[in-house]
Amino acid sequence: MFSVPAFANEWYPRNMYNNGSNENNHHKSVYGDPSVWPYHNFINGARDKAGNWVQFAPKLRSAGGNFDPNEWAQLFADAGARFAGPVAEHHDGYSMWNSRVNEWNSVATGPKLDLLRLHADAIRAKGLKLLTALHHTYNFTGFYQWAPAQSTTSLKKLYGQLDRTTENQLWYDKLKEVIDGYQPDVIWQDFNLSQLPESQRLNFLSYYYNQAVAWNKDVVATYKDGFNTRGEVVDYERGGPAAIQTPYWLTDDSISSSSWCYTIGIGYYSLEAMLHSLIDRVSKNGNMLLNIAPMADGTIPSGQRTILLGIGDYLKRFGESIYATRAWATYGEGPTQMGGGSFTTPRPGTNRDIRFTRSKNNTILYATVLGWPGGTLNIGTLGSNQINLSTLASVQLLGSTAGQYTNLPTRTQDGSGLHITMPSSNAPFSAPAYVVKLTFSGQIPALGSGPTPTGYVRITNVTTNLVLDSGGNVASGSALKQWNYDGSTNLQWQLVDLGGGWYRIVNRTNGMVADSWGNTANGASCPQTTWNGGNNQQWRLNSLGNGRYQIINRGTGTALDGAGITTAGSAVQLWTPNSSTNNQWTITAV
Repeated sequence: MFSVPAFANEWYPRNMYNNGSNENNHHKSVYGDPSVWPYHNFINGARDKAGNWVQFAPKLRSAGGNFDPNEWAQLFADAGARFAGPVAEHHDGYSMWNSRVNEWNSVATGPKLDLLRLHADAIRAKGLKLLTALHHTYNFTGFYQWAPAQSTTSLKKLYGQLDRTTENQLWYDKLKEVIDGYQPDVIWQDFNLSQLPESQRLNFLSYYYNQAVAWNKDVVATYKDGFNTRGEVVDYERGGPAAIQTPYWLTDDSISSSSWCYTIGIGYYSLEAMLHSLIDRVSKNGNMLLNIAPMADGTIPSGQRTILLGIGDYLKRFGESIYATRAWATYGEGPTQMGGGSFTTPRPGTNRDIRFTRSKNNTILYATVLGWPGGTLNIGTLGSNQINLSTLASVQLLGSTAGQYTNLPTRTQDGSGLHITMPSSNAPFSAPAYVVKLTFSGQIPALGSGPTPTGYVRITNVTTNLVLDSGGNVASGSALKQWNYDGSTNLQWQLVDLGGGWYRIVNRTNGMVADSWGNTANGASCPQTTWNGGNNQQWRLNSLGNGRYQIINRGTGTALDGAGITTAGSAVQLWTPNSSTNNQWTITAV
């Protein structure tokens, strides 16, 4: 319904009750004071101040309207999507399915259509998985905080004003209806799940997963809070991590920076920003759920269609580097920082930005360049000091149509990278990004299979120019620090290869290893302890090119960080990997 006023954004139903807000002023001007023209008028229908009938009531094209769910599903397929689905219920409490537990639904009111059923059938007919998004936890945990107390039980249900025990049960009952009636492959949920009793959250998960067993199919539940990565997939709103994160993760992003629903004057991100963000997220072990903003009558604006079809054109040509791939040992290289948390703006990359993916069988490495690199493609990550390319069988440029390849036989490798001669200085065809396919005669060699020093090294922070220091014969659990290099064995470390790209970092003086203790908080200290083989004592060298690395802990996903403090003796911290040189290090044999 919030696309009917088409003003501000999808939080219109909340903010129209906030006296003095832009939405409140707009509502008074167009419809009247919310006390006499409430939000549920958009459901039941009413006349605005100009005498126009206003109601959320899209009509099917077959009934003379503009809404065609089959056309929508075809657009999603043409966009290259492999899963799709509607917001089954947003914060506003309106169910878009034939609900028995919520009379405020799209069959009993408004359009008199089971919108979820129409979408589900059309989406599955195109061979896509069905996702249903539910935001209804916030309906009764804060969304309508400015709305007046309602007079009837029914209206209290819509505005999230029932007692908490009843609301908690209604939350579960709505999910159960969606599960039983539509068998979604993915259930995506918005925030505030942590405000529900854990027993209720577990009731939902157990019911969904047990039903999936009965259906004999795989399902996915996502979350922003209230669950964990042992069974569910964590979601970042409009963002993602700065580096590879395990296990798999998801981002929900919108085609517009200003709103998740259609509004008059809505603007859009560029095709390059959206597509490059998708490529970046896949390279970091993630996936992307992209929101579009149709008009209230079921029309998808042409500006959104153009972006979707542009993404689809790219995936049709170069999808082998995206679909069914896996993250490699490092996500990529280049100057453009993407991700770093939630609410990080999609941005296009440059022709010096490269993102890696690999085939599931680990024999093909894809290097996607976010712009034409010119006559020579330089991949610093693939330098001779970092990877042994003796089993590299072929290098090809993916062509302008799917299945077309151009061989790139001329290449050299040195300490600064792999240098590939491209077909020409100018791009031979137009594309938002270009993919180079490196095929190996066996498994892709491990990053670090080049001559990583097997003896002792000093590990120097790029920002502070201080080196990693154990402090000598100290107690287990003592924090690592930084010091000016003076040749002391306290400042010397051995990188012991554990296989799979993981190392233990052993101090020469005391024999203890760098450890995270599983502390995922930014700013946590980095202790040293006796080796026990745990993930908290294992580290990955994420090559950034130019001899620089992020040193990332297996247990926490955080990286060694100098914190920008140049004073000798300052503590080393753990921090989410980002573009700062504070978490960049050089490794030099001693």
